[in-house]
Amino acid sequence: MLKAPLVVEFPFTRSLGPVQSAFLTGLRDGYVLGVRTRDGRTLVPPVEYDPVTAEEIRDLVHVGLTGTVTTWAWNPAPRRGQPLDTPFAWVLVKLDQADTTLLHALDAPGPDAVHSGMRVRIRWAAERTGAITDIACFEPDDSDESVVAAHAGEAENPVTGIVAPARLDYTYSPGRAQTAYIAALSEQRTVGERCPRCRKVYVPPRGACPTCGVATAEQVEVGPAGTVTTFCVVNIKAKNLDIEVPYIYGHIALDGADLALHGRIAGIPYDQVRMGLRVEPVWTEGARYPDHYRPTGEPDADYDTYKELL
Repeated sequence: MLKAPLVVEFPFTRSLGPVQSAFLTGLRDGYVLGVRTRDGRTLVPPVEYDPVTAEEIRDLVHVGLTGTVTTWAWNPAPRRGQPLDTPFAWVLVKLDQADTTLLHALDAPGPDAVHSGMRVRIRWAAERTGAITDIACFEPDDSDESVVAAHAGEAENPVTGIVAPARLDYTYSPGRAQTAYIAALSEQRTVGERCPRCRKVYVPPRGACPTCGVATAEQVEVGPAGTVTTFCVVNIKAKNLDIEVPYIYGHIALDGADLALHGRIAGIPYDQVRMGLRVEPVWTEGARYPDHYRPTGEPDADYDTYKELL
């Protein structure tokens, strides 16, 4: 049975409203802002709408750089991208002058050194850019004094947007049906499986018919040619993908298949690709799947022959 490590990763870019902008600008400049609701509660991290009344709130106030742990959990094995690379505690901290808690890491020598009610203070990152990671972590604070850093006046160069990387690492095992499909691709063949009840052929095979809910085992070789059922024009260049834009990505119903698969379409100007275009796979040496599909030169397929696969 095949298996392989896979990574799904993309940068999530978002603009900031006035409240979040002020909060992250404050972290960059070494102070913490909360937002005060009409009934006098101070929320940290700040939000733009009261979670109880849904009223818009803009009254920014300074809160402490010190606070109290309300609850915690020990993390004995930090993972990639977490705040610390040594064992630490996840803590909820109620900063002084705040009425809600902030989740972050606490640098402590061990779980015996952590308890609810302990006093902590912010440890700032060496370089700050306007992100929650500007707080490197919390650390124990032996003093009982509340420390508040305030900033008077407008901040220079406020933070107006952030880019947050999202990433998922996982191990994929394709199972019996897709293992056979992948093995056939290494021989430049495409195989699906036929449902014993409705007789539809699914490519890639799933091991079961999604319509009838019964197991599939009968292998059927399909293609290699097929029909473009629908497509899109890609105008934004993907990271680490050496393909010039614009290019076409489409759904292709291989001959003999009852499910369209997707692939890149090339060998034709992008503005001449159309529904019904007949295409065939192009393989590169040593590849385990087609590099792209190109026109076969046949007449376009009639719409009625593929309309059920849209």
